Amino acid sequence: MTDLASATVDISALIPVGNRHAADILALYADYKAGLEALGIPYEVIVVLDGPRPELAADVQRLLASGERVSVIGLTRKFGEATALVAGFQRASGRVILTLPAYHQVRGDEIGRLVRALGTADLAIGRRWPRAGSRFEAMRRDAFHRMLASITGQRFHDLGCGARAMKRRVLEEINLYGDQHRFLPVLASRLGFKVLEVELRQSPLDRFDGAYPPREYIRRALDICTVFFVVRFTKKPLRFFGMVGVSTFLIGAALVAWLAIDKLIFRHPLADRPALLLSSLLVVLGMQLFALGLLGELIIFTHARDIKDYQIEEVVRYPAPASAPPLSPGEPALAPLSGESHPNIA
Repeated sequence: MTDLASATVDISALIPVGNRHAADILALYADYKAGLEALGIPYEVIVVLDGPRPELAADVQRLLASGERVSVIGLTRKFGEATALVAGFQRASGRVILTLPAYHQVRGDEIGRLVRALGTADLAIGRRWPRAGSRFEAMRRDAFHRMLASITGQRFHDLGCGARAMKRRVLEEINLYGDQHRFLPVLASRLGFKVLEVELRQSPLDRFDGAYPPREYIRRALDICTVFFVVRFTKKPLRFFGMVGVSTFLIGAALVAWLAIDKLIFRHPLADRPALLLSSLLVVLGMQLFALGLLGELIIFTHARDIKDYQIEEVVRYPAPASAPPLSPGEPALAPLSGESHPNIA
């Protein structure tokens, strides 16, 4: 690798290490290193340990002792992959940020295809293809991406792949927290960045024989709800809360009107009728939801100047004229716009 002390780093490869990681981290690093070396440009590798990892201490020490130019960041406790990526990015110096999973997903020699895709995109995400796995895994994965596409309008195929390449300004504009690293392409596309999905050959060691606990499916469903609100209603919360609030209020008001007619015309008693309590609760709940949307609008209005949700692709300036063209005979000259009074026009 090129001496980083005397060369500018072009690529910063971030490897967040969480609960799931390769049994032989040295073999994984060697695979990634071969792919990075093939690019022929200066790079750096930053390994972020998400919490204490005593089982990896010997391997990390062996990497450092062998003279590998690897930076290791250890977090005090487990914060999640998104936080680990942010911690690595804050210490990265490359103009291109490369995120690589801590376990085998794609072949190391496919890194070049991912980086070269940035010639036409701001963010390139890997898609393992052809994809190995059971039929159930394929159905679960397809259902997840179809649900996400129906909510956000963006169709991806492998958001679980941790191999991504992006220009530095992508992470400078996006605030990652929680598990939002999975939805980085969705968030980037919302801000106007060009996102490209690149087919990469899957590593033959990419195998997951276990089963996800039920709480994992619940978390993913909640994450989709979060992304749905963030993508569509971040700057217009009244459209969401107002729509739900008005609908709830109208249903409650219709029930109240029906009960009133039933009492006044048909003389049916209202005592011991759960519909009266339900309709009253719907009316109050609808008003509260609408008020919550108004409060959200006030907050957005207050901080709108600090919110940037667009990207400028290019600015084309017109050339300044060398000199003004001469006036035609009989053409009146334009009066200056300042320092001169103008008569009122009736």
